Amino acid sequence: MSAWSDSGSNYLHNPTLSEEMRVSLQKVCRFRQFCDVEAAVGKNRGEKFTWNVYGDTQTQGGELQESAPIPETSFPISQGSVTMTERGISVPYSGKLEALSEHDIRRIIFKVLKNDANRSLDTAAHAQFDSAILRYVGTGATSYNWDDDGTATGNNNSGLVKAHIKTISDLMSERGIPTYDGENYISIGRASTFRPFRDEIESSLMYTQDGYNRVVNGEIGRFEGFRFVTQSNIAAEANWATNGLSDAAYFFGEQAACNDSSWLIAA
Repeated sequence: MSAWSDSGSNYLHNPTLSEEMRVSLQKVCRFRQFCDVEAAVGKNRGEKFTWNVYGDTQTQGGELQESAPIPETSFPISQGSVTMTERGISVPYSGKLEALSEHDIRRIIFKVLKNDANRSLDTAAHAQFDSAILRYVGTGATSYNWDDDGTATGNNNSGLVKAHIKTISDLMSERGIPTYDGENYISIGRASTFRPFRDEIESSLMYTQDGYNRVVNGEIGRFEGFRFVTQSNIAAEANWATNGLSDAAYFFGEQAACNDSSWLIAA
């Protein structure tokens, strides 16, 4: 039997009664999967990667007069940018440790480093989502505050219920925010944040086949043009709004993190 001590407190060994390798339970990553991939081939740390954002025409097209030339207009072009950075961590080990251990040390280290990479990248993605300038605070069962400066105001006296989701859906549609998949928006939040809403839709769909499948599979499903996703990687943000009866949830459409966060709502 071989052993490895990490700072004299944790031991890697292979007891006779247990030859199975076990890894700590991991929280499920969610935010990273909704980040759009942009080509930045050849970019190194510290270099800036930019992309173009095209606006609407300055003048809207209209009726043409006979023999008159077609009027001309232009459209604005702005740029978004990001500075390339590197993220990383290492776990040192020696060939002697690998030779003496009865466990596959390289596989263990690769596994824990992969888990760390998932958590690190998901945390970085969440930080971008959390920079949303549009903020929605449910001040009552149907009332709300709406801010566009990145700061939530008003007392959050209500959990996230159907009435609020319907209002957010209308706000996003009226702002012309494109859907994520051509049909639906996406919402990410903790399971407890969606609990009041889940109780409402499960009772209303309980006697339909669609509703039954959602309850059995543990899925929230779709409602008012949203696909709902639960996450557990980011801790509850109880102080995101005064009184905080609902933890923060994020509602977004296509390329949410590439448009100065004006296409993403934190509620």
